[in-house]
Amino acid sequence: MLNLQSVDALIDLAFAEDIGIGDITTESTVPPLQKGKGTLVAKSAGIIAGLPVAERTFKRFDTSLVFKSIVTDGEAVKAGDSIASVQGSAKSILIVERTALNFLQRLSGVATLTSEYVAAVADYDVRIVDTRKTTPGWRALQKYAVRVGGGNNHRFGLYDGILIKDNHIVAAGGIGTAVKSARLAAPHTSKVEVEVETIEQLNEAIDAKADIVLLDNMSPSTMTQAVKLVNKCALTEASGGITLEQVRTVAATGVDLISIGALTHSAMPMDISLNLTLVEE
Repeated sequence: MLNLQSVDALIDLAFAEDIGIGDITTESTVPPLQKGKGTLVAKSAGIIAGLPVAERTFKRFDTSLVFKSIVTDGEAVKAGDSIASVQGSAKSILIVERTALNFLQRLSGVATLTSEYVAAVADYDVRIVDTRKTTPGWRALQKYAVRVGGGNNHRFGLYDGILIKDNHIVAAGGIGTAVKSARLAAPHTSKVEVEVETIEQLNEAIDAKADIVLLDNMSPSTMTQAVKLVNKCALTEASGGITLEQVRTVAATGVDLISIGALTHSAMPMDISLNLTLVEE
């Protein structure tokens, strides 16, 4: 579930940078009592995500606006489909339009790209997961969109999962030492994941009894060898710039998880527009 109250600060920040002291175009051209209806329309195909955020954005600026969803988050739409409508003060609709669309377009883009990765490996027993490579302040939203698109979430932050990466290994003095230290410091409920780049490092992680091994930037053949060596004694996660064209080849190696930073850092926003019509009292 998405905690919408946690999004309010982000909405306020967006209003502050876009509206400032006021929308001088709308204020000077739209009659104050004019009513309108804005219809949100998909201009490209994709998976919708962020309708509750768009609604909250409109209503945070003007509580009298009436927002109605025509589709639901997670639903596939095609170009030309109506997604939602917002009705009330034409001035309010126009002032909030861009901020609401920014949320909806970007989250729908993440959900759409995620769904493409998930569909590409649907016949394999593997999960597509995200990373911490998110837009600052947008993590909860972008990870929500990944779930809407059929993907899974990796850790949310440094506070809810142990992932020993290359620099941790250097600082700790080796994989074995790092895993041992993590076990001593962490709650018994926490799993320990270790990033490895070579078969030699993998063997060290296996000997240290890591719960999860992240196979970073390995070739498919090396990854296949690594999965066989692990032999189900730990979960295996593939990572390292894996593209949509490569993901099936990676899934075929037998890994349990494939983490994709591109889901959140490179997803193209979905093309969505708002068309305004006037409403007479």
